[in-house]
Amino acid sequence: MSDLASALTACAETVEKCLDRLLPHTETPEARVIDAMRYATLGGGKRIRPFLLVESAKLFGVAESCAYRAASALEMVHCYSLVHDDLPAMDDDDMRRGRPTVHKEYDEATAILAGDALLTKSFEVLAHPDTHENAGVRANLCLALATASGDHGMVGGQMLDLVAEQSELDIPEITRLQRMKTGALIAVACDMGAIMGRATGAARQALHHYAHDIGLAFQIADDLLDVEGDADEVGKRTGKDEAAGKATFVSLLGVERAREQAHLLAGQAAAHLEMFEEKGEHLKELADFIVTRRK
Repeated sequence: MSDLASALTACAETVEKCLDRLLPHTETPEARVIDAMRYATLGGGKRIRPFLLVESAKLFGVAESCAYRAASALEMVHCYSLVHDDLPAMDDDDMRRGRPTVHKEYDEATAILAGDALLTKSFEVLAHPDTHENAGVRANLCLALATASGDHGMVGGQMLDLVAEQSELDIPEITRLQRMKTGALIAVACDMGAIMGRATGAARQALHHYAHDIGLAFQIADDLLDVEGDADEVGKRTGKDEAAGKATFVSLLGVERAREQAHLLAGQAAAHLEMFEEKGEHLKELADFIVTRRK
């Protein structure tokens, strides 16, 4: 196993343990929604966003225990978005990460509540003193994640994605859509690591540019997987965008040009990290991994 693969696996395992602690089993009447929250967050996922946060935090000497709490909060937001995205009113998906989606395993009402609870739980975790000793840092973490998740971030991007089913978008419009829907949470992962390390100036700007490029590269790779990927390997239904008539990077650029653009963005992303030297190696390697992954 490569060094990056080992690091990704170790991070995913640690995030899994942290989420398990933060979302404990209960025998109380609300147990069903907590079970659904655990089902949505545990037992799968690449944990790319937590990895970005943890590795960014390492650049500035942040304690791992604190970084993993923030990373788990970020993953809760990501998982809540998947739960809601899979609902019949949105993408209407039956499979996620190779198993039934939350609304299929439980029911639609429970899935909605589980998503809502994960979103609010994430801010409970970030606001807790165990996440960072400095109250101002905790407030800035909450502000950054709220901004990236909301109407001008992930949620706004999802709205644009729904509108795109009825419209013909061009490349600039698709780029804006994906920077909001997918890129915002990827970018804030790096930003949250920098916030925890109280980074300023050139270091924070370099991370921002890195995250900006890999966020778009990640979405292009997703578009390619939707066209070329195998549903069993990817762990969810493929061919959705074409079936819905959505304009994507692949539909407008073609497979080869889209792949070239993804690799170009990955190369640009890695170049932004030169100032961090060896400490940024995993983040550089991740840029390449993002555009060559098969799931």
